[in-house]
Amino acid sequence: MSQPLQAIVFDFDGVIANSEPLHLRAFQQALADEGLTLTDEEYFAHYLGYDDVGVFAALARDRGIAMTERQSASLAARKGIRLQEMLRAGDVLFPGAADFIRQAAAAVPIAIASGALRHEIEEILDATELRTHFTAIVASGDTPESKPSPEPYALAFTLLQREHSNLTTNRCVAIEDSRWGLVSARGAGLRCVGVTNSYPASALTDAELIVGGLHELTIPMLEGLVATENPAKAGHHESTNEVGA
Repeated sequence: MSQPLQAIVFDFDGVIANSEPLHLRAFQQALADEGLTLTDEEYFAHYLGYDDVGVFAALARDRGIAMTERQSASLAARKGIRLQEMLRAGDVLFPGAADFIRQAAAAVPIAIASGALRHEIEEILDATELRTHFTAIVASGDTPESKPSPEPYALAFTLLQREHSNLTTNRCVAIEDSRWGLVSARGAGLRCVGVTNSYPASALTDAELIVGGLHELTIPMLEGLVATENPAKAGHHESTNEVGA
């Protein structure tokens, strides 16, 4: 019997790396230089899932602040510098993330579709010796539009398909922590798993399967997901720590 699962595409921040608190502080520091504030509640409710430039552009739009693309890009660059200053030695991966990535890569091709900067992703993957497991990495700026546009996941799928021509979107799984990311993955035709590292299950309405994190996820669970006939009607399932044990 052929394996139903063909590939996995991971979001990065909030799924693999627990760097969202660092990103938030970096955004806050960059905005403070301009006399602006961003609360934790605002960030997680409205801006998590955008790439760096998208956060500043969306915040300016929401507050009626005139901001050019160049100004947004300048703020994003400043934010990136602040983030690098805060990235210290220590494990920034979520529990079980490294183990699941190794298991996943041994089973199927895997990729990343993220709004984070490429050097930030690669720095963490290199430090944790996980980079070689990924066939492709789609990062901020690699597509004309960022999440919630389907373009990041569509590009990740295209890059995987170049190496593995038999892939079909209906048998590839995206793993996301935000509703914007799930909208992106769903728009690209991928099957959707939500992790509750950043939001409660009730907020991940586009996920077909919801788990507490990669430590709860197994390859057989994903095989069962893609084996269902119609992703639009597959239903929403929430796992507990006992599921897949």
